[in-house]
Amino acid sequence: MSPISNLISDNTVNLTTYAIIILTTIFLISWYFFKRRQPQPPLPPGPRGLPIVGNLPFLDPDLHTYFTNLAQTHGPIFKLNLGSKLTVVVNSPSLAREIFKDQDINFSNHDVPLTARVITYGGLDLVWLPYGAEWRMLRKICVLKLLSRKTLDSFYELRRKEIRERTRYLYEQGLKNSPVNVGEQVFLTTINLTMNMLWGGSVKAEEMESVGTEFKGVISEITRLLGEPNVSDFFPWLARFDLQGLVKKMHGLAKEVDAIFDRAIDQMQRLRGRDDDDGECKDFLQHLMKLKDQESDSEVPITVNHVKAVLADMVVGGTDTSTNTIEFAMAELISNPELMKRAQQELDEVVGKDSVVEESHIPRLPYLLAIMKETLRLYPTIPLLVPHRPTENAIVGGYTVLKDTKVFINVWSIQRDPSVWENPTEFRPERFLDKKSCDFTGTDYSFLPFGSGRRICAGIALAERMVLYTLATLLHSFDWKIPEGHVLDLKEKFGIVLKLKTPLVALPIPRFSDSNLYL
Repeated sequence: MSPISNLISDNTVNLTTYAIIILTTIFLISWYFFKRRQPQPPLPPGPRGLPIVGNLPFLDPDLHTYFTNLAQTHGPIFKLNLGSKLTVVVNSPSLAREIFKDQDINFSNHDVPLTARVITYGGLDLVWLPYGAEWRMLRKICVLKLLSRKTLDSFYELRRKEIRERTRYLYEQGLKNSPVNVGEQVFLTTINLTMNMLWGGSVKAEEMESVGTEFKGVISEITRLLGEPNVSDFFPWLARFDLQGLVKKMHGLAKEVDAIFDRAIDQMQRLRGRDDDDGECKDFLQHLMKLKDQESDSEVPITVNHVKAVLADMVVGGTDTSTNTIEFAMAELISNPELMKRAQQELDEVVGKDSVVEESHIPRLPYLLAIMKETLRLYPTIPLLVPHRPTENAIVGGYTVLKDTKVFINVWSIQRDPSVWENPTEFRPERFLDKKSCDFTGTDYSFLPFGSGRRICAGIALAERMVLYTLATLLHSFDWKIPEGHVLDLKEKFGIVLKLKTPLVALPIPRFSDSNLYL
């Protein structure tokens, strides 16, 4: 072929290439503008609000029932303008599935209130950390090392010791015919159980009681502040003024908690230096500090503040929640004596009336587990779950949910949905004997007491052990009745944690003739 022919051939190839590039570019630009012209699905419907403040003035303090009622008018997904914060509320299992399964990664961050940042060292805990390498590292440590079956088993004697001490106290009150505040007694049990597991091997026994006394008042105030509506969260540009003083109050509580943690860590480090220290981890704190040293050179190292934030999670998240679940369960069982008798009959058959309940009995008590599930169905610990926040615009239920929108999952409403649950407002534990596939893993989107997806509660195994063991002991060791002058009221009080509006006061009546079973 001649040089001229080669030149013509090369030019033809170049022209063809250029033509393809130009046509492709035109196509992509046209496709882009076509997509932009396509209308996005609308925002969810919702009630009208006022300028600037939006729907804030119309909020009912009982948000779970208020949102449920709004869903009757506006549908299972609706929006509210709370100050400058766009909020979306989801009220159905199918929509919960879209968020927790179909779009889990996009919705894997939480909307962090300012008070929560203060008490968790800037949001370094499992609940508030954004999804990423740091969160995955902390989650892995907590689930695989701290909250594993092996680790929880190793702390059984600590839990048993506290349960026996509380049983002895209730026995003495029963002999004196003296009623007890059930929630208060359960809280004392739960906080002591928690502290024993956190640092029972690190803090001297004589100092445990004083530490517990400090914590009891602090925790209830922290929980209250976390649930208090904060104008700084609704209008971020006002945050620096802290108009309600909530952040300032939380800073004060955070200092108290931090001082307690520092003392516990200091004692643990002194214990490590003793000659008789065998190097074995005897509590969560020792496990965490050991992991901190082991992971110091990793890509995402564990810091002392990570350790403290996890401890804060355990203390704040593991006490009020378990306490309220047990108190609701006891209130329902006292108001339904035939259900209490059925639970006690199961305990008598498995444990016997000549011995005390041990955690090893729990797997053989299906009705007791059904009671816990039914209690969490009717009275989910966190009725709206921790609010989620999408990192990108999303489509949920055919509506657009904008990036950074605050998203509530109304679990209280979902778990009382009459299209899913027969007689949804009745306390019927036996429904879970038939529905055995309905567990705490968050895969059944009509039952989500611990959430679902990547951000499901990491402490399920611990909560299950503490609630079931405490509840089994209360039912096996005592009969319960409401004393004269007191009423049993099952009305609930909304907050970040759901609780009984009127504390449960009841009389523990010993069931066993052998007093040694109460020692």
